[in-house]
Amino acid sequence: MYDVQSIRNDFPILGRTVNNHPLVYFDNAATTQKPQAVIDAIVEAYSQTNSNIHRGIHTLSQISTTQYEQARNIVQTFINAPKSHEIIFTKGVTESLNLVAQTFGEAFLHEGDEVIVSAMEHHSNLVPWQIVCARHKAKLRFIPFNTAGVLDIEAYKNLFTEKTKFVSVVHISNTLGTVNPIKTLIDIAHGHNVPIMIDGAQSIQHYPIDVQQLDCDFFAFSGHKVYAPTGIGVLWGKEQWLEKLPPYQGGGDMIRTVTLEKTEYNELPFKFEAGTTNYVGAHALGVALQYVMNLGIESIQKHEAELMAYATEKMMEIPQVTIIGTAPEKAGAISFEVAGAHSADIGMILDKQGIAIRTGTHCTEPIMQFYGVPGTARMSFGLYNTKDEIDYAVRILSRVAAMFE
Repeated sequence: MYDVQSIRNDFPILGRTVNNHPLVYFDNAATTQKPQAVIDAIVEAYSQTNSNIHRGIHTLSQISTTQYEQARNIVQTFINAPKSHEIIFTKGVTESLNLVAQTFGEAFLHEGDEVIVSAMEHHSNLVPWQIVCARHKAKLRFIPFNTAGVLDIEAYKNLFTEKTKFVSVVHISNTLGTVNPIKTLIDIAHGHNVPIMIDGAQSIQHYPIDVQQLDCDFFAFSGHKVYAPTGIGVLWGKEQWLEKLPPYQGGGDMIRTVTLEKTEYNELPFKFEAGTTNYVGAHALGVALQYVMNLGIESIQKHEAELMAYATEKMMEIPQVTIIGTAPEKAGAISFEVAGAHSADIGMILDKQGIAIRTGTHCTEPIMQFYGVPGTARMSFGLYNTKDEIDYAVRILSRVAAMFE
């Protein structure tokens, strides 16, 4: 049984009040709250075992190094990666996406080449490719989507030419909640011998991820989206691709030998982990992923699917509310408008009642331009949210809608 009330007790912040109301936290697509186990792991690491990794022979350094590499093994298990050295620790999905864009561009992009992304990408999977394509005089091409928020697969197929060198696409839209058919997208790209990267920032916490089954070439996610701290993330890549890419940054740990004349680079994964990494964050990420695995990602997925369906049904009963993005398969987030109200006003009024939502463009300005709106309000759900919280939020939202009507 999925005991959500017991789970909520693991998250101390959920017991606080905001503006004299119990906190209802519906901003999980921006960042998730942290279980006590993760908080304890951070405190213990800094108070009992803190020392830089890999470069020390003393006890504390050995403990820190062991925790760091154990975290890499946990990530490997969580996404079913074939090899632990294919797991690269980064600051987050944004750095992971930038790492691949910059290094792939340097190694493989030339004038006239083409890169495909979707028109619903988060800025972190759009801007890096704009920069890289401009630098190498390559062309960025876009998979369109319809008003329901569903990608046009036939249009995607027609984007491929002999100049296509790379595809990078989001798994789940942080704004629309659309679950893209990434296995289909991957298979089509590979049918043209083109590598593909998946932005898993909004899927890692909601869906089971098996990179071997997906057969993508790169997969990226952020720790703070999956109940771990900020400042830690993961890039997974197939070994054959990671070996081909040049280093992203220079410094300590990414070298094998250095002379004044030249440098020999370290083996994977250290080739891409320059300097002092966030080793405490990596350890805490491992704890967070273990927490999720103990609950069961399939059970979490089922619970959150019920929340999504329930919230959608209740919100559609409010005549003044319009949901933006109505794809048949959605997860995590619901974007909406209230007739006559600016999204910021909706957010501020709900906050007065203790309800935390996100408002604005959600770092997806092209989506807002497509729908012709300045921004949306967004509710997004996590493993600890409940139907009672949805009922409360919908009651308040109904009053807000009536006010602006």
